[in-house]
Amino acid sequence: MKDLLLHSSDKGLYVFYDFKTTQNTEYTEDAKLHIPNLVCVQHFCSRYEDVEDGDCVRCGKTKDSFWEDSVGGLLTYLTEPRPLGQ
Repeated sequence: MKDLLLHSSDKGLYVFYDFKTTQNTEYTEDAKLHIPNLVCVQHFCSRYEDVEDGDCVRCGKTKDSFWEDSVGGLLTYLTEPRPLGQ
């Protein structure tokens, strides 16, 4: 049987995020509505995953947070073009 080789790609992007929410709005009698008011995001590409601090030399800024329109800010951030093919 022919050996299968797994090729790692240096075009991967790992994204970690955390939503902070307010819970002041009653949703039902037993539950409150979680409304996002802050999202913190950090990303790194697979080429520079071992860099612990600072910005990625290929992707640029690796940390951000969004207060105004936190969900929209995260979605915009995630869909920005990144130079992963270089």
